[in-house]
Amino acid sequence: MKNLRTSPFIFLLFFGLNLNAQKFEKLHQYVNPLIGTEKMGHTYPGATAPFGAVQLSPETDSISYELNGKYNGEVYKYCAGYRYEDKTIVGFSSTHFSGTGHSDLGDFLVMPTVGKLQLNPGTATHPESGYRSRFSHTNETAEAGYYKVKLDDHNILAELTSTTRVGVHRYTFPKSDQAHIILDLMAGIYNYDGKNVWTYVRVENGNTITGYRQTNGWARTRTVYFAMTFSKPFKSYGQKNYDGKQVYGGFWRKFDQTKNFPEIAGKNLKMYFDFDTSENEAIEVKLAISPVSQANALENLETEAGNLSFDQVKAQTQEIWNKELNKIIIKGSETEKTNFYTAMYHTFINPTTYTDVNGEYKGLDQNIHKAEGFTNYTTFSLWDTYRALHPFFNIIQPKRNGDMVKSMMAHYNQFSMKMLPIWSHYANDNWCMSGYHSVSVVADAIIKGNYNGDAKAALKACVETANKRDYEGIGYYIDKGYIPAEKSGTSVSNTLEYAYDDWAIAQLAKHLGETEIYDQFIKRSENWKNNFDKTVGFMRPRLADGSFKKDFNALSTHGQGFIEGNSWNYSFFVPQNPDELINLMGGKKKFASKLDELFTMHLPDEFFADTEDITREGIIGGYVHGNEPAHHVAYFYNWTEQPWKTQAQIRRILEMQYKASPDGLGGNDDAGQMSAWYILSSLGFYPVAPGSEDYAIGSPAIDHAVLNLENGKTFEIEAINQSAKNVYVEKIVLNGKEIKNFTLKHFDIMNGGKLSFYMSSKPRK
Repeated sequence: MKNLRTSPFIFLLFFGLNLNAQKFEKLHQYVNPLIGTEKMGHTYPGATAPFGAVQLSPETDSISYELNGKYNGEVYKYCAGYRYEDKTIVGFSSTHFSGTGHSDLGDFLVMPTVGKLQLNPGTATHPESGYRSRFSHTNETAEAGYYKVKLDDHNILAELTSTTRVGVHRYTFPKSDQAHIILDLMAGIYNYDGKNVWTYVRVENGNTITGYRQTNGWARTRTVYFAMTFSKPFKSYGQKNYDGKQVYGGFWRKFDQTKNFPEIAGKNLKMYFDFDTSENEAIEVKLAISPVSQANALENLETEAGNLSFDQVKAQTQEIWNKELNKIIIKGSETEKTNFYTAMYHTFINPTTYTDVNGEYKGLDQNIHKAEGFTNYTTFSLWDTYRALHPFFNIIQPKRNGDMVKSMMAHYNQFSMKMLPIWSHYANDNWCMSGYHSVSVVADAIIKGNYNGDAKAALKACVETANKRDYEGIGYYIDKGYIPAEKSGTSVSNTLEYAYDDWAIAQLAKHLGETEIYDQFIKRSENWKNNFDKTVGFMRPRLADGSFKKDFNALSTHGQGFIEGNSWNYSFFVPQNPDELINLMGGKKKFASKLDELFTMHLPDEFFADTEDITREGIIGGYVHGNEPAHHVAYFYNWTEQPWKTQAQIRRILEMQYKASPDGLGGNDDAGQMSAWYILSSLGFYPVAPGSEDYAIGSPAIDHAVLNLENGKTFEIEAINQSAKNVYVEKIVLNGKEIKNFTLKHFDIMNGGKLSFYMSSKPRK
């Protein structure tokens, strides 16, 4: 292995840490990765570095996606692999999504055991029938960059930490001549028979193996390479192949490949490594991943963790977390800090790094590319994250967000279909959800000065994506101004989301002086009006003949033309033009009254009983915070001359939907969107329409914050007399000048200065 003292990565890393260590408050102590792991938050508690390619975390069951030839609804609970409600752990895998409503990954499950070797996972009710183990939350610790749990059935202490591309395990064993470390290459999240396409493992020497696994799941052509080292040589090893019998057996049958055989391949493999251990002997396992090759996985391992101990990696990663968390310093109670810094932690998990240390990655064309001058990212859950996560990055992570736009452009350039990403991971687009919201992220970053690439080429990519006629009804949308209900089950929400995206394209075109494109797309951005039925005051499915669909229910989420929402929530989805929406709904008083009804009505259980990711806790009146389409709606009171109602509702949502407990999220965190909403709203402002320089002002929920900006400036926020009762804004002062229109400009933040809120228990009417 390389001498890491000469590695530029390690040298720069430690130089930076030593230079800045005393400046950083130890904010990682306020991060609780267990928040959101219970009920529908779908977060994971394991170890990851900021925006890390590796997310090393426990799995608490091995439920199949398929049951009796159909979708198994129970699997939805395991999008992140871990459920706080469970009592057993199956093992520790290297890759996970955070807060998503669909899943994949769960690669390279590792599990330590003692006693008789068992290669099946067993069951939750009888863990002793396999390699899984009971555990207790009493013996579980989760921190930023570190996870620890006692595996009770095996009397093994399991600890996890991680660099960007390397997961580091430490297992402390009892005395045993039957200690094993299992590598289950069949395991995965949202797993089913046939998902594994091929697996290969090569035993390089007595403590190093390499290989890869190819799967066909949410990403249909995903290959992940790995390199794995043990701190202690294994005394023996073996494998079991679970492939069914096939007609052609090949001539590898000449060998006994089940024991101590150095090269194995198949679709469904499990491996084991045997050790003799003394009492409290620790064995460290380092497992690096790569999208490119086994050689790159080895290089990732050697560069990032090769000569470092578990404790050194943990300390290094937690100091990197401290550096990232110190971008915002707040004053508040312990609970407030826990909520705030855990939310920051969750926003800094996704998107994930998708380049090896040498800059290489696999593109959508399945060829190897090199990211020149930027970090390539993947895991773009754009239907969720364009709303608040990427706008948050434009303030607090502008360089990274610029690299994310470059990653989207690489996606576009390498893709045979010449489209920007919809929902992408691991050199695939899985086409999940609706809209083409990458255009919002691209436009917002360029308008806010955070993209140093070819802006006109980016605009061209936005236009080409928006004109892909054969995708999700875009052709009908262009020709008719709406998508006919007969042609799509999500006709209304798609039309509304396309209209917003087209507005974002128009803003980018205007910014770049492309008048013809601006004129075309600003006109398209008004298409939302075609689904508004003035006779009922709601967005409603429209048929090809121009008439509105007759069997209409504004409360229902089924058969009404919407995705993850009902008409009550989606009828307010015109973030780009609230003034015109207010006009169509009858003026400011009627509009405010309708908002009041949304937040106070009772939504009967029948209207969300079949929606997997929504429970009663995620609903306020009829407002569903656990799904994203209405995340901007509470801020709409600012357009009605009743801004105090925005202030009251924002504080109500913050209190009800975010708690410092495992069940503390009112819905899926959705790759950081829910957490970004919390951060921005707690600071007192929110981007109602990304692509605009404006933020709508709400009600700050913290006493004081300092934003340490990348440009070297600071932006200070103070909320004078803020409390649980004093939620109303009496006066707002920016750098000595009063703000009266409840609007904050992006460059007011980025230029630095001080924003003062004067808070009161009574609304200013």
